[in-house]
Amino acid sequence: MGRIEETAAALQKRGYDVACFQTGEEAAAYLDRKIDGFTVGFGDSETMLTLRLYERLARHNDVYDPMHPRDGLGFYGTARKCLTTEIFLTSVNGIAETGEMVNIDGTGNRVAGSLYGHRKVYFIVGQNKIEPTLEAAAARARNVAAPKNAARHHYKTPCAVREDHCYDCRSPQRICNAQVIYWRKMNHMDMEVILIHEDLGF
Repeated sequence: MGRIEETAAALQKRGYDVACFQTGEEAAAYLDRKIDGFTVGFGDSETMLTLRLYERLARHNDVYDPMHPRDGLGFYGTARKCLTTEIFLTSVNGIAETGEMVNIDGTGNRVAGSLYGHRKVYFIVGQNKIEPTLEAAAARARNVAAPKNAARHHYKTPCAVREDHCYDCRSPQRICNAQVIYWRKMNHMDMEVILIHEDLGF
């Protein structure tokens, strides 16, 4: 059994629906078919940007994405709208082969949207996010994903400047203000993890 298959089995035991795809294009086409005629909220995700999910889903859904702020709402107004949509999509910063997932957030809209209030949440995850254990997944989130995400936004945090590891800084642009561990699927909400046999995002 490969890493993705082992991870998929562990996620299923923790209550998630899981779909596995060889390519990001296959995963994007699947989501494009499944999500039709809904209000949709996005959490900031390099993976989703790479798959151009906003462009695809906005053709036949009412999509709110803070990276594409609505006129008159701006980033924060659009982010608040994302919390009340029928469907929410995001990624994770790390996932363990044992089935736990980890996300770090600075503003909170991404993790908040992934936890409550929607008909369904999708997590879209490339194979590069998979680590053997929860501890390794949490370390990856803090020391790999967070510095790369801070650098992507051109923040002046120590981790972004050096792109090496977390310095537990006090920068006003710090993006690792909260860490969420998803032990199991949340109650009373459908949650599906999309695992992709490609390196995607940070």
